[in-house]
Amino acid sequence: MSDLNPISAINQQVGVAKALGAGALSRVDAASDVKGKDFKSILLSSLEEVNRLQSEADQGVQRLVAGETDNVAEVLTAVNKAGIAFDLLMETRNKLVEAYREIKQMRV
Repeated sequence: MSDLNPISAINQQVGVAKALGAGALSRVDAASDVKGKDFKSILLSSLEEVNRLQSEADQGVQRLVAGETDNVAEVLTAVNKAGIAFDLLMETRNKLVEAYREIKQMRV
């Protein structure tokens, strides 16, 4: 079943990120950020960014619950940002799986 390794690897990375509290794809603002990086590096850095955003959101919620901060707007913004980023990550994963299945069905 070596055909499923790419899907398994993607699912495992997403599962790890989700278990750690994942949240968003990294921002690639300029072409210079991508220059010289392969797809794997970009994907892994995106997973790390998702995890970082979710961790920030979790810390904000914990501070809010503990009464250490009363800035609800900042916490809600962090939570929304992490949620949107995670949704983008999942859509990217879904497109990769879809592309893999399409390639797998091609006749050689």
